[in-house]
Amino acid sequence: MSQEYRRWYDNDPILKEALELLKLQTDEKKTAAADFIISLQEQVAQDVIERIYDITQKFSAEGNRWYDEDPVMLKAIELLRAAPPKTQRLAALKLLLAMENNDLGSLEQINE
Repeated sequence: MSQEYRRWYDNDPILKEALELLKLQTDEKKTAAADFIISLQEQVAQDVIERIYDITQKFSAEGNRWYDEDPVMLKAIELLRAAPPKTQRLAALKLLLAMENNDLGSLEQINE
């Protein structure tokens, strides 16, 4: 029996945990995390980035997801969704470690 996943990140337990914990962070920490995630755009194809901007325009402040209310966080999460699985996982691990250490300000770009 295959398990169905409701959200795009539910199929990776590390990514799921990172985003669930991120949802509970303060606005300041969410901003630091969003900046880190947005730095992933160098690892995502330009045509995908254009599609992300279209999605951002469509769902900003009107979607039902926790990150739809903040345009920067929406952009960051959509970039993360479009990133290669390896990059998603590395970003999630970095986010988890930074949140565990209460140090989201120290996040740096991922170098694969």
